[in-house]
Amino acid sequence: MSATAAADHPDVPATPLRWLALGAAALAIFASYYESDVIGELADLLGRQRGFSHADIGSLNAAIYWPSVVLALVGGLLIDRFGAARMALWTAVVGVIGAVLTAVGQPFWVMWTGRLVFGVAEGAIFMALVAGLAQWFPKSGVALATALFLSLARVGSFLCNTSSTWAKPLYDAGWQPPLWLGAGISMLGLAGATLFWLLESRRPRPLAVVKRQADAPAFSAEHFRFDASYWLILALHVLYASVFFPFRQTYAVVYLQHAKHLTLQAAGQVNSGVFLMAVFVTPLFGLLADRVGHRALMLVVGTALLPATLAVLAFTDLSPWVSTLLMGVSWALVPAVIWPSTTLIVAPDRLGTALGLITLIQAAAIAGSNYAAGWLADAAHAGPANPAGYNALLGYFAVVSFVALAAVIALWRRESGPDGHGLEAARTT
Repeated sequence: MSATAAADHPDVPATPLRWLALGAAALAIFASYYESDVIGELADLLGRQRGFSHADIGSLNAAIYWPSVVLALVGGLLIDRFGAARMALWTAVVGVIGAVLTAVGQPFWVMWTGRLVFGVAEGAIFMALVAGLAQWFPKSGVALATALFLSLARVGSFLCNTSSTWAKPLYDAGWQPPLWLGAGISMLGLAGATLFWLLESRRPRPLAVVKRQADAPAFSAEHFRFDASYWLILALHVLYASVFFPFRQTYAVVYLQHAKHLTLQAAGQVNSGVFLMAVFVTPLFGLLADRVGHRALMLVVGTALLPATLAVLAFTDLSPWVSTLLMGVSWALVPAVIWPSTTLIVAPDRLGTALGLITLIQAAAIAGSNYAAGWLADAAHAGPANPAGYNALLGYFAVVSFVALAAVIALWRRESGPDGHGLEAARTT
């Protein structure tokens, strides 16, 4: 990175309290990830007990992304204006309200409204916590810190995907008790967000940033000026998420039940393996990115594993655990590198805006992808009597994953040249 760029991105001093802030942020995002995934684990129950179609299930998960289409950019601007910790607290409160409405769940519009309200929090709290952690950790450790944050978030997804086993009595009682469990876990997340907010007054601030923020207007056109590397990494954020979240969060469990003939518990275990692997491997990729660099190249490798995963499911009779291994490595690698890389590309005083724009477009894409995949599955009459109908769904995700691969290769080429931001360089100081 050039001297000018380094001056625009002043570092923060290390403080032991940063680890407590990391733990608080991790608890908040753990709860958010758990609640995000509750519908996918209940897809078969909701179909049998309430008559929901694939499109209905897709609609419930799409609902959590629609608020970000409208509010994500506003949320990013509010992070820049009021601070990441305050925004995390506000959105955690909203998330609890949404989780409770989802658990009430009857009639359908109440459940859908609950998912919509939860969605107001889901996107905003993630970008607030990512922006907040970037303010707590020096550049030499931000990738590891973000990776640890994401690793603990994956625990939420893992526990949700295994909840049909460890909370089997709740599932045996019907579709509603597991949703009340999710609402209770959301309250734990609110406790974490509260602690993160309370620690904010103790966070160290670089003098250069304090002076620049005091001299600059709250918002200006400069907030929306980003270079090509930002737009390429935004494309990867959007396209990767448009494959991973709709598939693993919405359709993977029911696909494994109907196409691979697994029980609900076995399908949940296979799907949870993606997140369990990420819990342990994500910090290793974060440490690797900090120490050896080559972040854009690592993103190429992680993205290439997406179409490989889909090919294993569609064209082979290999154990579903093989697809879990491939996607688990991808899910550990890409988020561990892409989020800290984004914070390195964008100046700290515009990071909220940058993350808000990513979240806005990503949310619209994930919601649209949920609808598209559900429509294709219904149109192909996918189900236990016609498992081949799921090939249309897998083909759709494969096309999107190849477009994502093209975007990240373009990012790698740019970052390897004179216009890069140092993503390929190691940061050991």
